[in-house]
Order: sequence, then C-alpha cells, then structure tokens
Amino acid sequence: MKLLFVASEAYPLVKTGGLADVAGSLPEVLRQNGVDVRLLLPAYGDLLESLDTRPPLVAELELAGQTVRILEARLPDTALATWLVEHPLFSQRPGNPYHDPQGKPWADNAERFMLLSRAAAQISTRDTALEWQPDVLHCNDWHTGPAIALVHLEQRRPLTVFTIHNLAHMGLFDRATFDRLQLPGHFWQGDAMEYYDNISFIKGGLVYADYITTVSPGYAREICEAPGGMGLEGLLQQRRERLVGILNGIDGLTWDPATDAYIEQRYDADSLPDKSLNKQALQQALGLEVRSDLPLLGFVGRLDQQKGLELMLPVLPQLLALPVQLAFLGTGEALYEQQLQALADAHPGCVAVVLAYNESVAHRIEAAADIFLMPSLFEPCGLNQLYSLRYGTLPLVRAVGGLADTVVDASAAAMASHTATGFVFREPTAEDFLATVQRACRQWQDKETWRQLQLTAMAQDFSWQQSAARYLALYRSAPEQ
Repeated sequence: MKLLFVASEAYPLVKTGGLADVAGSLPEVLRQNGVDVRLLLPAYGDLLESLDTRPPLVAELELAGQTVRILEARLPDTALATWLVEHPLFSQRPGNPYHDPQGKPWADNAERFMLLSRAAAQISTRDTALEWQPDVLHCNDWHTGPAIALVHLEQRRPLTVFTIHNLAHMGLFDRATFDRLQLPGHFWQGDAMEYYDNISFIKGGLVYADYITTVSPGYAREICEAPGGMGLEGLLQQRRERLVGILNGIDGLTWDPATDAYIEQRYDADSLPDKSLNKQALQQALGLEVRSDLPLLGFVGRLDQQKGLELMLPVLPQLLALPVQLAFLGTGEALYEQQLQALADAHPGCVAVVLAYNESVAHRIEAAADIFLMPSLFEPCGLNQLYSLRYGTLPLVRAVGGLADTVVDASAAAMASHTATGFVFREPTAEDFLATVQRACRQWQDKETWRQLQLTAMAQDFSWQQSAARYLALYRSAPEQ
C-alpha cells in the first residue's frame, strides 16, 4: 500500500501544536508496519536551515502557473521519506508557519496552503517525475482540505482520508480570495466549500473525503452537535457513517520517563520514588521554594480560552491558599500572559511562569509535577494528559473529547477497582474546577493511595501501534468511489 500523508507541520522539523506530534509519529509507525509512506510538508525557511545538508531536488511540479520544487529528506531519527514543497511563499519566510511576528495570520496564507494542496493533489492523480502515486491520500486540518476537493475532480484518484485535529481552525477566506485562487466555480456552494459567504478550506476535506477521522471517539460525537460542530454539525451529521474517531497515540521513545534525556532523574514504575528528584530540580530551576510537602500543579499548553484559562485564572489565588505550587509553560493571548505573570510576581516562590515554547521545560514539568492541569473547554484529543499518565503525573481534566476518553476519574468505585488514573470534572465553571483541584490535593495527602493511582496511570497503553492498526483497517476498507 502506498500512502501520501500531508500536513503543515511535523515534529521535529516544525512544530506549533499537537498536529506536529501526530505527523511526526503516525506515518513512521505505518511505515514500520509495511506501508510505503511519503510525508509531504512545506519547505519552510527555518525547516531548511535546521537540516544538516540541503535535501536533493527530486521533481518540479507546475501548479496553476507556479513552479514548485520537491526536495526529498528523511524525517530525523527515522527512515521516513519526507517530501518538502519548496517555493518562495514557504522557503523565503522565517518564523512561525502561520503567523507574523505580531501574531496575525500571514496575509497570503490562502495562496501558501493552496499551493501545498495542489502539490498533494497532483502527486496523487497524475504522472510526475516522482514516479510514485499513492493508493491513499491522508490530509490533515484546514491547510490541506482543498487537496481532497481537488483530487475528487479527477477520475483516477486514490482513497481519501481527512483528519480533523481541531475544527475551530477552518481556514476561512473571502470571495475575492476564492476568485484569486482560480478554483472551480462550483466549489463556492453551500454543499461544497462555501461557509457563510466565505470559502472554508476545511470543508474541502469534510465534504469530499471518503473518510473523515477525528483524533478521539469523543470528539467525533461532539462535532456532530452544536456547539461542538461550530456551524458544521449538519454536514458532519450527514456524513456520520464515514466519520470515525481514532484516538491519537504518543511517541513512546520521546515520552518515556525511563529514558527521557531532558529530565533530571530518570525513573519508571519500579523506581517511582525517584520522580521526586525531578520535582526538586524543577523547583530550583524555576525559582520555586524547594518543598516536598506541597503538591506541584503543572500546566503546559497554549494560553487561550480553549485550554480553560477562564476557569483557572479566577481561582488561582484560592488554589495557592490550599496551599500548592504552580508551574505554567506556554504562550498565547497577551491578556492571559499578563495575568499569569502578575500572579507570579505577586507570589514569588509559589508560582513560576515561563512564557515560551520550550520542549525541555515541557518534559521537565511532566516529570516533576504531581498534578497536571488540563481543564479544556473542548479538546479534540489532547496529548499532554497522555504524557502525564506515562510520567505518573495525574491529569486533572474536564470531561470533553479525548480527555473523557483517556482519563478515569478517581471515584470511590474506580479506586476500588484500580482503574482510576486522574481527576475529572464536567461543568465548565471555575467552581467545579476548584472543587476538583481541592479533591485531588486531599487525595495527594494519602501517599499510599496516590502511589496506586500513579501506577495505574503509568500502566496505560496509548502507543501509536494501536492507533496505526485502526488507520490501516480504515485504509483497507475502501468504499465505492
């Protein structure tokens, strides 16, 4: 089976969020399972500079009057063939793939990601100098939605799969942009890619894909109803028979406390007491008081409304009165950054805030924290709760999407059956969040029970092998086209 896997980012070449973790892991696991995989990415300027040597040119493609060069590399530390779409729109622009230094979307994002989509569509349906065509085209998120639509214009085409990692990002552009992109006129219809007088790139995937997947079964259910469907619930309900929720996995080599090079002290279930040395080291590194008698609560993620900042911020002073220590890592909306920094300034030794994306600090928080905070308003899958489980850092989550699918609340019944792995609350209120943190902190005081919760959490298997097996089954169940 030949598979073309298309994404706008893949770890470790380029990463802004969970999509990169998926694109950097799933294709390689599928390759290891016998699939002939090619990963297709934009050749961003920073990505090319990060490579030890310049990748060789393997093809040139003519795409709607523009020439792009296809370079071939290997995803670092894998044998995965990675094709990079080189064009000035990607290659001559440093920095964030999607936003300018002021945090605003690049003005030509529609042209940029239409170019990626056209490249994917041409490779998938026509003879090219690559001398390779896929049996399956698997696209991800709004940046690649048009590729699915363009492929379905062709008589000879592969099976198409489109994965929603976050429906909130739809790739919306105005009518003038649609005209400038020179797309077929019938795409500007409600049953195609038109969305409330805009063109929606993500609808290209939702309308035309043979199969739609989401990154958890819970999220697949949520987006078929308001408000989770964000105006697309009617379309998704119509396509329910072709909509499948497949839980993301995690990279067990990168995220393993027994081998993690980023953390102070490696440990596993048999040496769980050594985890406390990571807590001590992080407290020292972030300027927190070195105390073993307080629970350390960690947060790693984007500082935006989706991640539950509106639930956390109003009650953080009450949390500190429990007392606890707090460690935050992330960037996002300026107001949230300012509020967190002000809290840290007002509570030195108790609150640490790192306003950055830092892979090393992310690993260190996962290894050091006692409780990981993830009170998302919605969460398609979530990866940090999976990392937390593996590190024996009990996740505290809201019962939405993939969080509800992966964390078992420490109720009396679940603890009695040794199935509890964390703490779960339902209502999107600061009060419910606070009550759950208070419950978790009370439980933390019972060291014997807490250790059992940690061991149960660490025994969970969320490897990519399980997810890859489900994708393989989907690829092989080709519907009539």
